[in-house]
Amino acid sequence: MKTEEQSSTSVTKKIITPNKELVGLKKSEKKEVTNEKAKLPQPTGWRMLVLPFKMNEKTKGGVLLQQETIERQQVGSQCGNVLAMGPDCYQDKDRFSQGPWCKVGDWVVFARYAGSRIEIEGGEVRLLNDDEVLATVQDPTDILHKF
Repeated sequence: MKTEEQSSTSVTKKIITPNKELVGLKKSEKKEVTNEKAKLPQPTGWRMLVLPFKMNEKTKGGVLLQQETIERQQVGSQCGNVLAMGPDCYQDKDRFSQGPWCKVGDWVVFARYAGSRIEIEGGEVRLLNDDEVLATVQDPTDILHKF
C-alpha cells in the first residue's frame, strides 16, 4: 500500500507494509522524530543533569534588562531544575543514610562553579555529582540573584 505524507517543504512517497513498517529503509534510517528530551545527555553513575535557572528578560516593574545582564546572571545562577539522574544517584547508604536529597523535577541550589557545563541549543545544562547539591528550594525566584 502506498501513502503520501506532506511535509512543509516537499511530498515524499513511502511504501508501508501491513504491520506499518517502511520498506526499503535500513534499520538505522527508521528513526522517528525525537523530542527535545531525547537530545539531552543521559547522566551515568552518581551524576545528575541540571538545567540552570534563567532570569526573566523583564522585571516585575516592567524594566527590560540588557542581554549582558541576563548572561551575567546566568553564569552566576546557583539554582537549577533536576532533569535526570544517573542510576547510582544517592545509592550509597553510608553517605546518604536518610535517602536522596532531591528527585527529578526539584529545584536545587549548587555551588557557582560546580559540575560540568554542556552547551545545548538554547543555553546550557550541567552535570553535577549527587553530593554537589547544597539545598532544595520550592521556587528559584525566591533566591536573590545578583546582577
